[in-house]
Amino acid sequence: MKTVTHNVMKTVMRAAAKTDAKARTEAGAKAGTEAGATACARPAATAGRDVFVAADPRGEPRQDAMLGGARAAGELGLGRAEFARAVQLGLVRAGPRGPGGAARFTRVELDRVKAAEGFPDELRAQVEAVAGADAGARLLGIGPSRFTRLARCGHVTPVGYRVNRYRAVVWLYLVAELREFAAGEPGVLRGAAPEEDRELIAARGDLRPVGWRGRHVGLLMRRTCDPWERAAVPASVLPEEEVRAAVPDPAERIVLAALAPPPPYGHPQVPAAAAVAHRLLRAQSPEEIERYRTGLDIALAGARGQSNETGDKGPT
Repeated sequence: MKTVTHNVMKTVMRAAAKTDAKARTEAGAKAGTEAGATACARPAATAGRDVFVAADPRGEPRQDAMLGGARAAGELGLGRAEFARAVQLGLVRAGPRGPGGAARFTRVELDRVKAAEGFPDELRAQVEAVAGADAGARLLGIGPSRFTRLARCGHVTPVGYRVNRYRAVVWLYLVAELREFAAGEPGVLRGAAPEEDRELIAARGDLRPVGWRGRHVGLLMRRTCDPWERAAVPASVLPEEEVRAAVPDPAERIVLAALAPPPPYGHPQVPAAAAVAHRLLRAQSPEEIERYRTGLDIALAGARGQSNETGDKGPT
């Protein structure tokens, strides 16, 4: 990841006009660096050793063979959507991307997944999902309207979405999480709606997009330790005007845009449906925007601080 980021930065430095270096506070940089290190799933220093490097028969280290997503999914016995969800949830870790940006996976990583207890049934159970209120309601043994109310009020959080032919958003839910919710909150399934739920529904509120974005951003943050890629995650869900306000340096904005994560699996390609789904990718309420703006500020402090420490000034 560092190589990708540094290449992007060097390209930006050649293409963008140089701007005056801005003063960076040591406290802010340190806070951002520490926040990034805490949230990473694995230390950057060890990521290459335990995932991307194997040993040949002579005992010498070598770069592990890379497999494309379709082949990796087949070897794990998963369909395309199931495999994409396994990667999204961090159950299968992607290796360095190919020249065209396609995700690739190492033999070492696939062997690790296969060696897990209960494979493949346990893996399939972790990624199994249902689409829409009708399917979710049947799983929980309740009516679709009650399930919709529970979802809109944030009792269950979507793991993904689809846009159907009527341009309506169809939310996906993990089966394991729905069953866990039913076991832990039986009263909510059968009893009267709490007052706060009734107020939210009366106000036509819907927490499904907010909950999905929070989950999506959290998963993306845990999948990278590169400071500039981490900063690109909250930037990707903020409105453009908020990014411009938070990142006045145009060169830094180019870096963040280049490192922005792609839309999740299932994001439609048809323009009309894509326009509907695009709204799901951006924070809406002032409170949500402020939360991601704060996250961007912290991540940027860490990225700028590391650039100063390593001598690679990046876009500045």
